[in-house]
Amino acid sequence: MNSKALKILLSLFALNSFSLYLYFSYHPDHRHPPPINHHPPPSHHPPPHPPLSVKPWPILPSYLPWSQTPNTPFRSCEAYFGNGFTQRVDALIPAAASGGGGWFRCFYSETLRSSICEGGRIRMIPDRILMSKGGEKLESVVGRGEDEELPNFEDGAFQIDGGGGSRGGGKLSDEKFLDKYIQEGAVQRHTMRGLIDSIRLVDATDFICSEWIEEPTILVTRFEYANMFHTVTDWYSTYVASRVTGLPNRPHLVFLDGHCETQLEETWRALFSSLTYAKNFTGPVCFRHAILAPLGYETALFKGLSEQINCKGASAHELWQKPDDQKTARIAEFGEMIRASFGFPVDRHKTTKTPSARSILFVRREDYLAHPRHGGKVQTRLSNEREVFDSINNWASNYSECRLNVVNGLFAHMAMKEQVRAIQNADVIVGAHGAGLTHIVSAGQNVVILEIVSSEYRRPHFELIAMWRGLQYHPIHLAGSYADPRLVIEKLSGILRSIGC
Repeated sequence: MNSKALKILLSLFALNSFSLYLYFSYHPDHRHPPPINHHPPPSHHPPPHPPLSVKPWPILPSYLPWSQTPNTPFRSCEAYFGNGFTQRVDALIPAAASGGGGWFRCFYSETLRSSICEGGRIRMIPDRILMSKGGEKLESVVGRGEDEELPNFEDGAFQIDGGGGSRGGGKLSDEKFLDKYIQEGAVQRHTMRGLIDSIRLVDATDFICSEWIEEPTILVTRFEYANMFHTVTDWYSTYVASRVTGLPNRPHLVFLDGHCETQLEETWRALFSSLTYAKNFTGPVCFRHAILAPLGYETALFKGLSEQINCKGASAHELWQKPDDQKTARIAEFGEMIRASFGFPVDRHKTTKTPSARSILFVRREDYLAHPRHGGKVQTRLSNEREVFDSINNWASNYSECRLNVVNGLFAHMAMKEQVRAIQNADVIVGAHGAGLTHIVSAGQNVVILEIVSSEYRRPHFELIAMWRGLQYHPIHLAGSYADPRLVIEKLSGILRSIGC
């Protein structure tokens, strides 16, 4: 190992050690649970749930410290994609003088107009969350309405140990707090706001739990959960919440929704330590440390569709040496997190491929049953997709400059791990505008994106992700939904020449 690589490895080790120190410094309740002298006799309190196994954070080449500094510039790239959650608001401080109790606070981002909230000694009562059970096989719930799957929180669905004294019975927050830090925005049903609004303080003598979860747990409500783009916004929001709150290991997850099972759960389970649906708990469950992740709609990945976020992707090494408010390595870091979670190498962009073998991945759109309200037919974005794919395949088999391997990306019928494998192995990714292209968040650093854009779907999703990742991006704008295969091949030929093939 050369000295430069050794220095990078030692730096990453030091950063991870510092993150552990910060976590245990700022989460005293997790280190030292409040005294229990005000609790009822032990027979009313079952022993804590045996510790669940947790996954460590992988070492990521693009990782940069998630420092909590109030100096993050407004609307800078770090404020959008990293830790812009710098305004700390304590909604509940443990009443140490009266026997401890729970705590609750939020970190607000002026840039994203969103908060990451966390608390200790929080009790969830599943029976007071009105929604379907969730996690069922899709075929068993066909026709179920989305309204049944999204949670409605009754008063007291969540409770916090108010300790001894006179704090029991009241609400955690008022409308003024919610309007300032948990803004509804354009979201018709802001479930995180509804959750916080339901929180009640209870006296320590009434804080009885059927089980305790000792490890940090993130509570997530998913919207458009079967769509790859929207799910990536949820993955990213949950990842950011983990980093902002300084968790020493990957958290456990609880889904606060009643959606059925989808193939995307494979990645949720790979990214985080465990996954449970809220309705799987049979009685009141208490969390030593719970974190509320913002809605995916509140991430920069989604907000970039309606407001200008002109951030250029750059390497973490470059930004470590020369910070730049107009550049980011956060999306690259997140992409590496996805690859590492599936056991794939994260330094693949450093390897040198021979020009004799190049991979062209064609991301296909195909019919499949996505969710209970879906008819099984996808919207056509490229009317002659099969013709274009076959033409590329035939052309590639006769290409003389280097050997080409054309991969038929039928993602709807591939395991998530295999999808990520295909993405990370690709030199060129081709596809019509569609959610499957969101996978480019975890593509290699030298990949080139060729998006075929029909006149009806000229949206900037993947051009933006490519820019934020620092990837080469080339669009082909169509007059309708038909693409001339010769035009696509001509564009592909130019891309291959540019990468030495």
